[in-house]
Amino acid sequence: MEYLEVKIFTTTEGIDPVCGILLAAGIEGYEIQDKNDYRELFEKKHSYDWDYVDESLRQLEHIETNITAYLKKSPQGYAQLEQIRQEVARLATFDACGAFEDIVGLLGRLHISVRTVCDDQWKDTWKAYFKPEKVTDTIVIKPSWEAYESHDPRERVIQLDPGAAFGTGKHPTTVMCMRLLERCLSSERSRVMDVGCGSGILSIAAGLLGAREVLGIEIDPMAAEVARENVELNGLSEIVRIQTGDLTQGIQWKADVVVANIMADIIIRLSQDVPCHLLPEGYFIFSGVIEEKLEEVVQAVQQQGFSVLEVLCEEGWCAGLCALKEGDRS
Repeated sequence: MEYLEVKIFTTTEGIDPVCGILLAAGIEGYEIQDKNDYRELFEKKHSYDWDYVDESLRQLEHIETNITAYLKKSPQGYAQLEQIRQEVARLATFDACGAFEDIVGLLGRLHISVRTVCDDQWKDTWKAYFKPEKVTDTIVIKPSWEAYESHDPRERVIQLDPGAAFGTGKHPTTVMCMRLLERCLSSERSRVMDVGCGSGILSIAAGLLGAREVLGIEIDPMAAEVARENVELNGLSEIVRIQTGDLTQGIQWKADVVVANIMADIIIRLSQDVPCHLLPEGYFIFSGVIEEKLEEVVQAVQQQGFSVLEVLCEEGWCAGLCALKEGDRS
């Protein structure tokens, strides 16, 4: 299907009035790119905001603030476009007179660009690069739309229909967690707690590797719903339970393995609570840690009574396998 991509260039101050114009035209979905948001992000006001950001994202703080909407290429869509043009022109007239905070041009260019796009250009293109792949000794990640025939009885195949927003499970932090899970889940009695489970891929991996019971905890309700759908897709609804929550707050549950693929500062906070959720001879797996933060995380988990048994590093990321020292169990 073809759409009209309508992009309106403005300023931070112009976002609200421009969005008001879109809403009045019956358009409730749109994308906002505000360069001030990116500037605030890169200022990193809290140590736990982020550990790593792709350098290409830093270019976004130099963009011109804009709002993008997609209209159907139809008589209705063209009528909406005409209404938007008229109202934005009216807004520009007021702005040129200093009607907003007595500042002329406060709302920026208020320029509108329009081009025709086809949803095939973005909807399924990424799928061409998501193919079945063996990511550990026993785990294969397979997109739900691809056929895959296993010739190894040890293989465990994870079916995933992630959507572009939730990734394909092949990031080094995820893969390293799965490798460590393979080594920990030595019996079907194992219970696993997956803190910050995201799309549920580690919870699913634990279930396929033989865990008797898995609890995935995710703070984002939308991600939690995707995780439940992926669990069902893999036929693990009776083993894997996904619930919404903030780390382990309010959780009264113990596991043989606690796994957290999050980020360094949150893992440091979480490590204080993990001993209370570990069964005897249990393990704590952490991942999502950049190399520069590894020593800080290791020191933090050791202060909580853990021995670090193994550390994996790949592409600048690190994961660790830990166990409580004798006498340090809650």
